Amino acid sequence: MNKFTKLSLFALLLATTIFSSCKKEYDTAQTIDDAAIKAYISKNNLTQMQPDSAKTGFYFQVTNPTDGTLFLNKDSVLYDVTVKSMTNGTTYLQSPSNGNLGTYVGYLNSFFQSSLSTTITYNIPAIRTAVLKLKPGGTARILLPSYLAFGRNGAGPIPSNENLDFIIKTYPYRKQWLFDDAKIQSYLTAKNLTATKDLSRVYYIVGTEGTGSDVITNESTLILKYTGRFLDGTSFDSSTDGTFSTTLNGVIAGWGLLTKFKAGTKVRLFIPSDLAYGAGGRNSIPPNAVLDFDIEIVKVTN
Repeated sequence: MNKFTKLSLFALLLATTIFSSCKKEYDTAQTIDDAAIKAYISKNNLTQMQPDSAKTGFYFQVTNPTDGTLFLNKDSVLYDVTVKSMTNGTTYLQSPSNGNLGTYVGYLNSFFQSSLSTTITYNIPAIRTAVLKLKPGGTARILLPSYLAFGRNGAGPIPSNENLDFIIKTYPYRKQWLFDDAKIQSYLTAKNLTATKDLSRVYYIVGTEGTGSDVITNESTLILKYTGRFLDGTSFDSSTDGTFSTTLNGVIAGWGLLTKFKAGTKVRLFIPSDLAYGAGGRNSIPPNAVLDFDIEIVKVTN
């Protein structure tokens, strides 16, 4: 056997050893995770849990409304998620109470949460697979083994090799603006408030009619007092000392309704998310948040 043949044989043996070692490690993780999930199903009497048809290793169950059609990859889905540890029940991820998540069903395998990373998108096909079994308004519960979730590295608060109990609640709306309108109407009914719906889809209640003479345009300089809240009453921003100055070109689109009014007006605006901070949110404002503003127009300068 020449020197070249010996080196080639050695390299082949080394590669085989490494491959076998990696495969054994993977098989061990898969075996451990699967045993843990089966024990979890038994302990919690989750009799409706089924393994995915491709036998990749996750289990899921769905609860659907009686009517409607199943989601397709091309459909928009509006949803919330809750992600818990199967080991101790710790909640690692929870959608914000004053907003909701949304994307196309076909994109759901690309899982991104800013609380996990500011840059990384995680590949979790199980999410899309489960949602394709849902109708709008349905809920999917996924038991996700670590090797199909965040693996040995973990992510954010999620430790390494963590099996996850993943719940996706979808909403019975295929468009965010329809969902927002329903949220506003539900709030007004619950609070026994009567509001006018503008063509822009902003709802408003005039508390005090203004008597100023200047017509407000998008270029007018306005001195305003305001308080911004979510529909649960939590305040996220406020300026009530009469020093806030802006033009309507410099604020969210929903404030454009102020062109209807005069100086001295006190008005309450209920603004759909697409006319506020949209699907991206901003700072403490979560994605797809409906906003509730009290605004007083102190002064108008043209």
